[in-house]
Amino acid sequence: MLAGRLNVSTGTFEVREVPVPVPGPGFVRVRVQAAGVCLSDVHLIEGLLKPLHLRGDEVTLGHEVAGSVDLPGDGVEGWAEGDRVVLQAGYEYKGVTLTMGVDYDGGWAEYVVVPAGVLVPLSADFSYEQASIIPDAVSTPWASIVSTGKVRAAEAVGVWGVGGLGAHGVQLLRMVGAAPIIAVDPLPEARERALAFGADVALDPRADDFSAAMAAATAGRGLDVAFDFAGVDAVRAQALASLGLQGRLVLVGLSGNPITVSDSTAFSYTRKQVRGHYGSEAHHVPQLVALTELGRLDFARSISDTLPLRDAAAAVARLERKEGNPIRLVLVP
Repeated sequence: MLAGRLNVSTGTFEVREVPVPVPGPGFVRVRVQAAGVCLSDVHLIEGLLKPLHLRGDEVTLGHEVAGSVDLPGDGVEGWAEGDRVVLQAGYEYKGVTLTMGVDYDGGWAEYVVVPAGVLVPLSADFSYEQASIIPDAVSTPWASIVSTGKVRAAEAVGVWGVGGLGAHGVQLLRMVGAAPIIAVDPLPEARERALAFGADVALDPRADDFSAAMAAATAGRGLDVAFDFAGVDAVRAQALASLGLQGRLVLVGLSGNPITVSDSTAFSYTRKQVRGHYGSEAHHVPQLVALTELGRLDFARSISDTLPLRDAAAAVARLERKEGNPIRLVLVP
């Protein structure tokens, strides 16, 4: 079968033929129908992210995957060939969280083998392309909003970075009743997209009147919650300065750099908080699938383009260059 393989030692990525995997006891082989291309995949290829638990030097990328059950392994019950599924992006093993497409082979392939416990059923009319992006592009902002950020209705919320995560963050914040939702992005196209997805205000972080515009949008009280979906140091400084009393900054984007609080006394006096966030929990993907099937969410606008699996390297290059300002590119075997 074809698979997009990364050698993490050399940084070499190529789509090539590899053997079809065989599921062991408790595992299931899934025929991949769609797989999302994430900025994390770009970072893995660039070497900015390194697998912590990978055995060997090579891994098939892809942690956003939907498909159909192809072959249940021994001892697997409740799943049959042809069942439509979306896959959780990882699982816990002996107290360690393993991520698909990072610590073990992922879904940039024709088939992928995963533990039966990560399968989430899909209804017959659920688009594979839309389902594939839920584990990460949607579940990560969802978890950051409801679990880490604990956003409540009528709270003023800022979203920095309206890309693959932030665009969904805006949509999800609208659903939970955040108000106002203030999107911040230097790209005019991203700001327009934020408004289309449900933001009340869209600001350019480089504008001379940014602080005044933020104050006006929040009636002078500042933000209750700010989300950094960009992973940029300047974003964090600006977001911290935009927080109001007891405001909390949620770090979703990854930078690897130190966080600086310029005035720690004022930070403490106003009881602000910085909260780290990563990924999502097992119950978040089923929640999002249910919300979508009930018509509360629609990710049709999120699929910027689909490409054949053999063009995975081109998809990575397009995302890295932000060509066309994509939300999500999806690979189809």
